[in-house]
Amino acid sequence: MDICCDLEVDVNGEEIFFVNKEIISSYSSKIGKLFGKSKGATRNLKVIFHDFPGGAEGFELMTRFCYNNGKIEISPVNVSLLFCIAHFMDMYKSVSGMHNLIEQSEKSLEEMRYWTWSELLVVLKQCQDLVPVANSSGLLDKCLDSLVGRLAFASETSPCPSTSSPDSSGIRLSCDTRSTESLRNNFFRATWWFEDLAAFNPYLVKRVIKSMLSQKFDHSIISRFLFYYQKSKFVTAASEEKQEIFEAAVDMLHSLDWRAVSCKSLFGILRVAQNLSISKCCRNKLESMIGSQLDQATLDNLLVPSPVWTNYLYDVNLVLRFLKSFLGRGSVPLAQLKKVAGLMDLYIAEVAPDPRLRPSKFLALVMALPDSAGDSSDGIYRAMDMYLEVHADLSDEEKIRICCGLNYEKLSLEACNHLAQNPKFPSKSANHALLTQQSKLKSLLQDTNQQKPFKDSPCSFVETENKEKKDEACEQIVLYAGKLDLSTENEKLRAHLQGMQWRVLELEKVCRKMQSQMAKMMKSRLSSRNNARSVSRLCS
Repeated sequence: MDICCDLEVDVNGEEIFFVNKEIISSYSSKIGKLFGKSKGATRNLKVIFHDFPGGAEGFELMTRFCYNNGKIEISPVNVSLLFCIAHFMDMYKSVSGMHNLIEQSEKSLEEMRYWTWSELLVVLKQCQDLVPVANSSGLLDKCLDSLVGRLAFASETSPCPSTSSPDSSGIRLSCDTRSTESLRNNFFRATWWFEDLAAFNPYLVKRVIKSMLSQKFDHSIISRFLFYYQKSKFVTAASEEKQEIFEAAVDMLHSLDWRAVSCKSLFGILRVAQNLSISKCCRNKLESMIGSQLDQATLDNLLVPSPVWTNYLYDVNLVLRFLKSFLGRGSVPLAQLKKVAGLMDLYIAEVAPDPRLRPSKFLALVMALPDSAGDSSDGIYRAMDMYLEVHADLSDEEKIRICCGLNYEKLSLEACNHLAQNPKFPSKSANHALLTQQSKLKSLLQDTNQQKPFKDSPCSFVETENKEKKDEACEQIVLYAGKLDLSTENEKLRAHLQGMQWRVLELEKVCRKMQSQMAKMMKSRLSSRNNARSVSRLCS
């Protein structure tokens, strides 16, 4: 008996099917509602679907179910597609007491806990193409719960917890006597699923990570997976897909505890971002994560080439944004602050010879950190010296503005001496260095004059220490009073320095006399002790 095909169905523009409306509507409430009780004699019945799950293949699978009296073999290979079709077509109707397609597919999904890992992956990969039906029907949540539950169980059965350091191997043994082979095995137990989940699209990976976070997964392991995911997907991804993958990875990393994210790996993907047109929001997230742990960076990390539309050799603006994020965390531990200060001294010295670096940018780098960050300004002075040498055409006003970023109080005696005789620096800075040097010499002489030998300390040690300080002070005074060609305005300073030199010489005489007296006292004390020992021996 021929079956009348009175319904034309256009499936997603892929293919056109001619089916029997009565048979399809007996299982699909959606078709029944569309055409009501229209008789088969009615012609030109047509329906167009734009988002039918599975496209033409899915519609053909549904018709096979309907034309076979509601019977079809359901397995992990097709359950996700049938489940989504059933919800899309409202197939909760049954004929002749048979279970409808929704009930049959749900019953199959109840066996999910007995599926193999491979079968579960097959279902999830199919869900990628069935969104949003897989999402709205609850299928995706069921599959993700099963997947993450298995990963959590595997993590719990691992004998060793994961380490908190993102740059380490991910799993560290609690006992140092374990073999390297055991360490490798434990690392594999924590990361064996990386390759399998890397096959998912960015949307599905986001859902997986969100579920992992709700299950309190180790953030360092998640971050390692995300770096692996971005790197592995880039190998085969088209250029237009790379941006989506990159932004998804950064967005998920930003949702983690930043302390568990490897700073080295962040700099790695930052260099990848140079060739992508990522959104400003994504770039800000990446830079914020790097800036928050800038104390873990190296000089090589910071030497990022500048964008093609700028004239600088290195991307100075990027480093300034890093510093802003670093200081924007609030109260920064002093140890981290000093570490970043040392790093910035190296960076400023590296970018100073760039002839295209504007004075305003150079000064912004110098003054980015608070004064409390560094113990010495010698590194900044050397960088300024290089910068002024390369930018010899700067006006005195610009040079003075640059020198405002120098903390003269934190310059060593040698640096002050060099600056005062450095023709590249403005005279105002040289005078400031002289005044600072004068203050340091005064302090040095006061400390030397106040130091007295302890009762039980060897005189030679005290004298040697004092003499070294006085020699240093005297040497510096000679340099300033003899070698510098001071102007008439500084004659008073010259006289004062010469007076200080005389005072050092007087102190040397006093200390030599004190040394002689202390030596006699020590000799007398030793002689008395020897006599006492001799008497005690005779008595015994």
